[in-house]
Amino acid sequence: MVNERPKQFGGVNRFGAPVRPGFAARPQASGSTAAGSQAQGRAQKLGLGLGKGSGGLGNGKGLKRHMKIQRDTIYGVTKGDIRRLARRGGVKRIAATIYDDVRQALRDRLRAILNDAIAVVELTGRKTVSVTDIIFVLNRQGRQLYGFDPSFVGTRR
Repeated sequence: MVNERPKQFGGVNRFGAPVRPGFAARPQASGSTAAGSQAQGRAQKLGLGLGKGSGGLGNGKGLKRHMKIQRDTIYGVTKGDIRRLARRGGVKRIAATIYDDVRQALRDRLRAILNDAIAVVELTGRKTVSVTDIIFVLNRQGRQLYGFDPSFVGTRR
C-alpha cells in the first residue's frame, strides 16, 4: 500500500504557488470569449465554479461567501433594549423567559395602533402617516400620550 495524498489537493493552487510535485494541474478551459465576464476569468484562475457570485456589474463584489438569513424583524428589539425599558419602569431583576413575551406584547400593541392609523390616513385620502394621526389614534384608544395635548399646542404661559 502506497502512502499518497488524496486527489483533492491536486490542481491549481488558489494562492499562486506552484503546483505540488507529483500532481498534474487540471486543464484550463482555453478560448474564453469576449462575452465572458471578469468573474468567470477569476473563478477559472482560482479553480472555482461560477456559483451564485458570477455575473456582471452590479451583482455584488466578487464571489459570494454567505447567504443572508431572513429573520423576524421584531428581534431588532434586542435584549438590551427590553432591559433598558424595564429599568426605566423600575424593574430590578428580569427572568430569561420574559424577552419573547415582551416582544409579542410590543408587536400586538404596534399592530393595533398602526391598523387604526392606517384607517385614519386612508379615510382622509393621504398616503403619509403623520404624528397627529398617531396622537389621534392613541387618544381614541384611551392611551393618551403626554406632551401632545392639542389645547396646549402653540401657547405659552
